[in-house]
Amino acid sequence: MEVEQKQADLVHQFVLLARDARGRAAAELITHATSNPQLFAFSELLSCNHIAELKGTEHSGALDLLRLFAHGIWSDYKSNAQMLPALEPQQELKLKQLTVMTLAERSKVLPYDLLMQQLNISNVRELEDLLINDCMYSGIVRGKLDQRRRCFEVHFAAGRDLRPDQLDNMIQTLATWLGNSDNLLLTIQEKIKWADSMSEVDRRHKKEVEDKAEEMRKTIKAEQELRGQQDVVYSETGALVMDYIEEDRSRPKR
Repeated sequence: MEVEQKQADLVHQFVLLARDARGRAAAELITHATSNPQLFAFSELLSCNHIAELKGTEHSGALDLLRLFAHGIWSDYKSNAQMLPALEPQQELKLKQLTVMTLAERSKVLPYDLLMQQLNISNVRELEDLLINDCMYSGIVRGKLDQRRRCFEVHFAAGRDLRPDQLDNMIQTLATWLGNSDNLLLTIQEKIKWADSMSEVDRRHKKEVEDKAEEMRKTIKAEQELRGQQDVVYSETGALVMDYIEEDRSRPKR
C-alpha cells in the first residue's frame, strides 16, 4: 500500500507539471519521469494533452519512449534503439526493472537463463544484484532466489500500465467472473434452501419419533398399572378360597 501511494503521489506531480509543459519542456519532463527511481506507472502522463501533442514533432521520439516505458520491455528498446532517444543509466535500469515486472506477471518461476537473456546480463552475480537491490528492495517484486535451481520464485509482482488492447480483455474477464459469481451465488442459495427444507423434514421426523415414543411410554405405563390391579384381585381371591378350605377341614365328620 505504501508503494502504491508513492506511485499515485508521483504520478499526480508529473501530471500537474505536464499541464504547463509544451514542446521541448514536455520532452524533458518525459526524461525526468522515466529516470525517476520510484515511478513505474506512465499511462496517466501519456494521456495528458501536451504530451500527446508531441506526436509528429521533432520531439516525437520522447513520446515513443514514454510509450515504451508504459508498455514495453528491454528487448523492445534494443529492437528499436535506432529510432528512439539514447537512454541514460537511470533509464536503462528503470526499463530493466519494468521488464522484470512484466516477466513476473507472466510466470511465477523465472529461470536465470531467461532473465539474463531478456535483460542482456552476462552473469548470475549481476542478475542477483539487480533482483535484490533494484527490484525486491524497491518493492516492485517479492520472491526467493533459488541458486540451486537457478531461478527466481515470484511471490508478488506490482502491475504495470494496461495496454489499450488489454482493457477489452480485462473487461471480458471481469464480465465472465461476474457471471460465474452470479451462478455460484444462485447455486449456494439453492443449497441453503435445500438444507433448510431438509432441516424442516428432520425436525418433523424427530417430532414424530418423540410423539410415538411418548405414546408408547404412556401405553406401557397403562399396561403396567392394569397388570398391578389384576395381581391385587387375584391375591385377594386366593386368600378367601384358602380360608374357606381350612374352615371346611376343621368341621367334625358325621
